[in-house]
Amino acid sequence: MMNMPVVTSQYWNIVYGRDKGEAKLDTEGMQTMRTLASNMSWLLQNLNGKPTPEREASWQGMNFIR
Repeated sequence: MMNMPVVTSQYWNIVYGRDKGEAKLDTEGMQTMRTLASNMSWLLQNLNGKPTPEREASWQGMNFIR
């Protein structure tokens, strides 16, 4: 949305746990967070100092109701 890069992962970005240390036992959640961190790191490294792509002059909206 609005030309913003979005970092993705493999599923919902959440880890479950109620008591101290329980979140570490959520293997799927922890893997999802590691994937998110890796993807975010990759995006930041590849955006750093590189020019942004050229954009068209202006947005041309379309009203489908006639």
